[in-house]
Amino acid sequence: MNAACILGCSGTALTPEETAFFDDVRPWGFILFRRNIESPDQVRGLTASLRAILGRPDAPILIDQEGGRVQRLGPPHWRRYPPARAFGDLPGDFETCASMARLGARLMAHDLANVGINVDCLPVLDTPSPGAHDIIGDRAYGDDPGTVAVLGRAAAEGLIAGGVLPVVKHIPGHGRAGADSHLALPVVGADAMALRNRDFAPFRALADLPVAMTAHVVYAAIDGSHPATTSAIVIKDVIRGHIGFDGLLMSDDLSMRALCGDLAERARDALAAGCDVVLHCNGDMAEMHQVTAAAGPLVGRPAARAAAALARLPKQPEPFDVAAGRARFEAAFAGRWAA
Repeated sequence: MNAACILGCSGTALTPEETAFFDDVRPWGFILFRRNIESPDQVRGLTASLRAILGRPDAPILIDQEGGRVQRLGPPHWRRYPPARAFGDLPGDFETCASMARLGARLMAHDLANVGINVDCLPVLDTPSPGAHDIIGDRAYGDDPGTVAVLGRAAAEGLIAGGVLPVVKHIPGHGRAGADSHLALPVVGADAMALRNRDFAPFRALADLPVAMTAHVVYAAIDGSHPATTSAIVIKDVIRGHIGFDGLLMSDDLSMRALCGDLAERARDALAAGCDVVLHCNGDMAEMHQVTAAAGPLVGRPAARAAAALARLPKQPEPFDVAAGRARFEAAFAGRWAA
C-alpha cells in the first residue's frame, strides 16, 4: 500500500538512507528537480532505482518541465523550450498556436519518457491579471481565459500522446496573486463572480484532465482564512463543485512559505481539506519523516482517483517522427524566441 504523498530526493543517486526510507514508507510517487539531473543515463538510472523500490513499472515520477523559466531538463543534454506565452504570441489563429503548443508538449514528452519520467506538471492554466506578481507571467499561455484553455488543452494532449501524464496547475487559479507563494501567502480580494468568469474558467474547461495541483492562494470572497490547498470550502465548492474536477488532486509543495505550521500539520490540513495526495519536494529527510507520518495510506476514493489517472496513459506513445517534429517546431519559432 502506498502513502498519500509524492516525495523528492536529495541528489543524482539515492543514498542508502533514502532507499531504506522510501522502501518503508512507499510514497505514491516521486518528483525530480535540477539537483537530481546530470545526464540522460544518470536520470534513467535514478528513475529505475525509484521504481524498483516501489515495484511498480508505472509508478509516477514527476517533473516541472514547462519551458522558459521552469525547465528542469536543459542544456547541454536537452533542448530548451519557449515559455507558454510564446505559443500564444505566435502569428495566426488559435488552430496554429494550438498546433505548436501540442507539438512542443509532444517533444517534451519524448524527452521525458526517454529518461523514465511519466508525469509533467504542465499545463499552467493560470490567467494573469494586471498588477499581479510575475511568478506566473510568461508561464501563462495568454491574458484571457479562452486562450489559456485552448492552448492548455493542446499541451495536455501532446503530453498524453507521448506517454506522459499532465498535471494542471495551479487550481483554481494563481493569476491574480500579488505575491510569490514560494515566499509568502497571497490573498486575492476579487469577488466570486470575477473569479468564476476569469480565474476559474480555464480549469472548468479542462476539468476532465486526470491530475491537478492546488494553489497556495487565499480567495477572500470564498474562504478568507485558508489557502485553497488547506480549504475544505474551496476544494468542495469550487474545485470539486463549480469547476467540476473529479481527478486526482495533489497539493503544491508543502515546504513553500505560503503555508504555516510544521510539515506534519501542513500535510494533515491539506488532506483533511480534500487533497488526495500531498507533495513535498526538497528531499529533506527530517521534513519527509513529518510528512509521511501525517499522510497515512492512499486508500478509498483518493486511491481510485490515483489509479484512474495512471490509466489515462496510453500503452504505447503515439507514433511520432521526432526529427521532423523538431524541425517544424524550430521553424515556427525562428527569430521569435532565442533558445
